Amino acid sequence: MTPMNAPLMKNWFLYSAAFGILIITCGGSSAQLPPYDLFPAAEPPYYRVRYEPSTEHGELIYGVNFTLWIPPDANPLRGLIVHQHGCGEGSCKSGLTGAYDLHWQALAKKHRCALLAPAYEQPEKADCQMWCDPRNGSDRAFLRSLDDFAVLAGHEELTKIPWALWGHSGGGHWAGGMVMLHPDRVVAAWLRSGVPLLSPDPQRANIRPYELPELALSVPLMCNLGTKEGVSASDGPFAGVWPANEKFFLQIRGRAGFIGVAVDPLSSHDCGNQRYLAIAWLDACLEARLPDQIGGPLRPLPPDAAWLAEPTGTKAAKASEYKADPRSAAWLPNESIARRWMEYVVDTQVTDTTAPPTPTDVVLDGSTLRWQGEADLESGLSHFTIERDGAAIGTWPEKPSNPYGRPLFQNLQYSDTPAAPLIAMSYVIPTEELRDGARYQVRAVNTVGLQSLPSPAAILAR
Repeated sequence: MTPMNAPLMKNWFLYSAAFGILIITCGGSSAQLPPYDLFPAAEPPYYRVRYEPSTEHGELIYGVNFTLWIPPDANPLRGLIVHQHGCGEGSCKSGLTGAYDLHWQALAKKHRCALLAPAYEQPEKADCQMWCDPRNGSDRAFLRSLDDFAVLAGHEELTKIPWALWGHSGGGHWAGGMVMLHPDRVVAAWLRSGVPLLSPDPQRANIRPYELPELALSVPLMCNLGTKEGVSASDGPFAGVWPANEKFFLQIRGRAGFIGVAVDPLSSHDCGNQRYLAIAWLDACLEARLPDQIGGPLRPLPPDAAWLAEPTGTKAAKASEYKADPRSAAWLPNESIARRWMEYVVDTQVTDTTAPPTPTDVVLDGSTLRWQGEADLESGLSHFTIERDGAAIGTWPEKPSNPYGRPLFQNLQYSDTPAAPLIAMSYVIPTEELRDGARYQVRAVNTVGLQSLPSPAAILAR
């Protein structure tokens, strides 16, 4: 066990002794093997718990590492946002950085939610169903983590607050399955390239179907997939994604469930630019549904706000003005999201006219400039511009990248999580740009090119 914050560790040992809880926390363990043995540190406001694989019937057969981020001054928490990776070693490994994503943190901070990223330690080519079906032990592990985080982080409300779920591929199976098991706890669920089964499928006999409870029909769901996953291309390894999504969608929408479809026109099974609609959609759902009081029931959606659209089309209309069969139409929660949806399904270029937050806490240590920055809720964070006396002298990073979509400050891995190792907010000022008495400032730039106001200045004094 790697040591954590000393006072927290003391309290944790007391709690563990009193209640007989065995848990591996923070850092690493001799049981953790590559590629799951390298991950960012978890000092407050980050917290981490890890559980060993179990041989008990109905429990998780894989090790799992949960990392939680809690926004400053979020007391009490109102909800929990879960960012769930997909299947396979590469995707599972990417879950180790999910809680450190600045864009998802912006959503969590706005709604006073914690951000949780699991990382299931699935061996390569092992059966993904053993974790992405929550009935195989990952549901128990998830709930156990909330109990343990409640003590570790000092937020007992973590055991009561509702969840907003995002999942990619096998993570979509998991998130959809959690809706079926816990419809009273789920604010909304975004299912990227993966859905659970609601009826047996002879082609996938190893996957157990779920019952569709009545209460799940009132949980907002979004089926999001790439056009190359069976919509515009009927061959390739992911051609079956759209038929599975379409069946799931029609089964729920046919019972007037709140479910939509958003086809990414540029991508295949990668996550592309989906976050620019997903975060806005979850923002709208959290705004509408989070309870007024901790432990209270989820609020119902406004009955007259919905818009409808052809699932694979590009136009949406008010529900009251929609001409086709509403039971086969994609459901959208309100006009604002409908307009973003109409942009996203054409070219993923969702409009944003707001500047990102201004960087803070600028410090100059020798020639190294350091600062703190947050992502723009609408468009994330592309890079920072470094200024001396009001003139730009550099950018950080010099060339932001992202193999799956818009270039980002943190870059992205396959399951929509920051690249490792995490990039620091620091910039070494070139020698030729150092001037005694000069004022150095930082601007944030979002992914549509909008700049923040300049930060407070750090003045060089040698």
